[in-house]
Amino acid sequence: MALNKISPKELYEKMKQEKVTLLDVRAEEKYKAYHLEGSNIESLNIPKTNIINHTFDAEIISLPKEKEIIVTCTTGNSAARCAAILSEKEYNATVLVGGITAWKEFIKYE
Repeated sequence: MALNKISPKELYEKMKQEKVTLLDVRAEEKYKAYHLEGSNIESLNIPKTNIINHTFDAEIISLPKEKEIIVTCTTGNSAARCAAILSEKEYNATVLVGGITAWKEFIKYE
């Protein structure tokens, strides 16, 4: 099954027009140090180990099934794994291509 993907530019444009749900799967300390913020961002943090090990049932309630969830990590690899698991659970998961690293690069020039 092919994963939905979104580029930093596409995400930037989307955030200008609508609210987005962003799931950051990095460790909590990395998330606290830096994550995407904005008036149109609902930012959630569920560490990837919880998703990969399927130990996130308590937190999953906060993930909306009817809305797109944009999954991000440092470079995009973990996000892709987590998005695949979420997709299997019938979530509308999309991967931020290049992760936070690509986002920071992009935002420097915006």
